Amino acid sequence: MDTVHESDEEAHSDNDDLPYLYEGERNDQGERHGKGKARLPNADVYEGEYRHGYRHGFGKYVFKKLKGQSRSACYIGYYEKNKKNGQGTFLYPDGAKYEGSWKDDLREGFGTYYYTNADSYRGEWAKDKRNGHGTYTYAASGMVYEGQWIEGKRSGRGKLTFGKQSYVGNFHDDKMLGPGTYIFPNGSQQHGEYVVVEEEIEDDGNDGETDKSRTKQLKIKWISHGGIHPPITIVKKETVIN
Repeated sequence: MDTVHESDEEAHSDNDDLPYLYEGERNDQGERHGKGKARLPNADVYEGEYRHGYRHGFGKYVFKKLKGQSRSACYIGYYEKNKKNGQGTFLYPDGAKYEGSWKDDLREGFGTYYYTNADSYRGEWAKDKRNGHGTYTYAASGMVYEGQWIEGKRSGRGKLTFGKQSYVGNFHDDKMLGPGTYIFPNGSQQHGEYVVVEEEIEDDGNDGETDKSRTKQLKIKWISHGGIHPPITIVKKETVIN
């Protein structure tokens, strides 16, 4: 989700082959005002509405295709004083797409992002990151997470559905952590919690030495508080914390 920046139309070009070109309406002060089309010094192209010299209103901005890219980035939507504000669609050069709300050139509010690996996220955004309530669909595994996000990570209350069963509980820093419940297709449930535990690992000695060293690592483990034991699923019951 790399940010693609737009050029300042007031910038001057050092390349004589690419002068700034504008065709369109102007006001009495000579400012770009109304509908117009501009080719910027960096070869980006904007066509749409202006107000007092700024991109303002509805427009389409096509970025110059860079070396190694298969396509150009493109934004179609609303502007306020040269910045993306309001509803708009951004087509990224890698094939990803975002449709939704913008504020000061950042994804903000409600929107849907379609990733290049066929994953998708539909929900709330803040400062270009998944933040608030949203649903993320993992295309490869078929898992679906619906719940809270903080700065791009699953954090807070959420539901993770995998196949015909699901897990409802707390998440922190993109990991299941805290109390939760597994719900199975027959309606049975298992209550418990994911907790952080410290474990010692015994390492073999080097160069034939008989002494063995022990190191500690933190893991997240599921502790059952009753109910049936969950069958093996694609959800890891043990996560190593680096």
